[in-house]
Amino acid sequence: MSTTPMRHTCSRAGCRAEATTAIEWRNPRIHTGDRVKTWLACDEHVTVLRDFLAARAFPLALRPLDPSGDRVR
Repeated sequence: MSTTPMRHTCSRAGCRAEATTAIEWRNPRIHTGDRVKTWLACDEHVTVLRDFLAARAFPLALRPLDPSGDRVR
């Protein structure tokens, strides 16, 4: 097994920065309560991605990524 932490990339189109936040969301029109999707965001794009989802009234939660980079806290 590798000891190198996994690097997560921001989900914003065209962005290759390292993600620092997980945005967990769902579309209540098509997703049941147990189905959650996750977007990853760098510091620069977390607000843009969160606002995009919030404008559509999608339930969402923000979670910081673990500093080791391999899992959400």
